[in-house]
Amino acid sequence: MNPNWEESLNHFERMIDSGTESMRIKAVIKLSKLSNQAPEYIPSQTIPILSNLIADDSSNNSSPLQGLVVHCLKCIARQGDDGRLATEIGQSGALCSILRLLPQSNASVQKICLKCIWCLVNLCNENRLIVAMNGGLEIIVNMLSSSMDGVRRYLLEILSALSLVRVVRRGLVSLGGLRFLVEAARVGNMLSREGACQAIGLLGITRRVRRMLVDLGVIDVLMELLRVGDGALKVVAGNTLGVILANIDYIDLVAQSGAIPLFAELIQGSESVGQEIAEDAFCLLAVGEANAVVIAEHLVRILREGNAESKAAAANVFWDLSGYKHTVPVIRNSGAIPLLVELLSSQSNEVRETVSGAIAQLSYSQADREALNESGAVPLLLDLLHDDSEELKDNAAEALINFFDDTLQHETISQVVDHPSFRSMQNRLGRIRGASDNQTVSSMRQMNIDQAEPTRVMQAYIEDQVLASSKPLCKHAL
Repeated sequence: MNPNWEESLNHFERMIDSGTESMRIKAVIKLSKLSNQAPEYIPSQTIPILSNLIADDSSNNSSPLQGLVVHCLKCIARQGDDGRLATEIGQSGALCSILRLLPQSNASVQKICLKCIWCLVNLCNENRLIVAMNGGLEIIVNMLSSSMDGVRRYLLEILSALSLVRVVRRGLVSLGGLRFLVEAARVGNMLSREGACQAIGLLGITRRVRRMLVDLGVIDVLMELLRVGDGALKVVAGNTLGVILANIDYIDLVAQSGAIPLFAELIQGSESVGQEIAEDAFCLLAVGEANAVVIAEHLVRILREGNAESKAAAANVFWDLSGYKHTVPVIRNSGAIPLLVELLSSQSNEVRETVSGAIAQLSYSQADREALNESGAVPLLLDLLHDDSEELKDNAAEALINFFDDTLQHETISQVVDHPSFRSMQNRLGRIRGASDNQTVSSMRQMNIDQAEPTRVMQAYIEDQVLASSKPLCKHAL
């Protein structure tokens, strides 16, 4: 038989308003038990009552009602699918009262308070700001500094949620709390660790904080997340590791930690943004020639065994790396050129576009032109001049112009000098050469792509993720 919810609400209000301490306790316990059965408007109407109750009682540290009210608020916050009740609790002033209560309470009440705060900040973005603006960050950091083992995981996961707020990240550095954020990325549930990882990525944009994070062992933490995380967490961890890589001093540290095979896994993953992040990371890691050799080995394997998307991503990395003088012979010696030429006949337009771009870039080197010619690239490039894709035609024309300018290959290409795509590209490159004081010709890739730092791309990704990070963690926990 369904209870009469209106009558139950009226009874609760009477008990709180005029009942004895014992009656109040019984009423709050009953509300906690029934909150997951009642229609949402019923617990919603009790929130102001509970908020006033804990505010009035906050001066009495020994009252057994305190912990029961906070537990009841936690039960209410977890109801519904959109965090609306958690938002109402924060707006009612109850969250501020719980924060005031937290440092003054005994261990059992502290644990109840932390469980409630954990729910409130993970279900509602606005509650994170309320905690931050009312001294909550200082309280959490101080409690973590006291090494409170029984509630440490709650503290770390609360810190992880709070760190998605910009003002918290600023305060965390000045309070000496970075070490706890790194710890939060190491332990706890995966969604919480993901949040800590996002915050680390944003903090790591600045050189000073990046150095502090590395000194705190963040590289090992990020490597672990790349190994054991789910798809989304691996993307975030890879992105944050890419931010660390922006400092050339840490490239060898990251490479020696085993990052290259894990970034290769990202390239083969289903997340397109993960592939882009891995591409950027490889371009940074390849600054070291030994790293470039290992990267090329993994990319060659992907060109052989990967699906169309991962082959396109691998070719895109070769496209970028072929613009570095020290990696050009690495690519040639890796055995990539015959595979790239073979993929010019791929059924995937994306693969053909990235492969043709890589070949166009490689064609600026005489040794690579010879390798391309030996692999049968020229006839395939000539065919691409008649393709429907403008990008394919441009890439093919750029490569063929470099063959045409080579006295050893000139006769082979002379048949297409009047082709519109060839003429158009020749004119564009001529204008670039004429406008440049440097007689070394850059490729169209280098001239047309905005050479923004990879960290800016990575920062934009992290900020997008932070804006989307209001996922409820409380439904299957506590």
